Amino acid sequence: MKTASLTKELSYNEKRPVIQVLLETETSKEIRIVFKKGQIMKKHQTPFPIVVEVFKGAIDFGLENEQKYLATGNLIALAGGVPHNLTALEDSIVRLSLSKQDNLERVKNIKTA
Repeated sequence: MKTASLTKELSYNEKRPVIQVLLETETSKEIRIVFKKGQIMKKHQTPFPIVVEVFKGAIDFGLENEQKYLATGNLIALAGGVPHNLTALEDSIVRLSLSKQDNLERVKNIKTA
């Protein structure tokens, strides 16, 4: 059994979102992304399907021709290869579920603003 917390030991960075693995299972990596209001993860894509949950706050989730407003409790699932971006509309905690085959360094290297 493994446990983790989305709210304990939070760390904010004034320059870029803070990305941390909370736990790994046999099939996934559960990632916490902590945003300050206004922080951006520029357009990127993953080779594997993902699920993004806004645990706290609000995110403008951009897709190719569409913007989705995601607030506390909202989830979105994407297939691999779908370009997207995230903009924090307020201080936010986001949970990202990645495939075990995906690479955390890829997420950490996404361009921010």
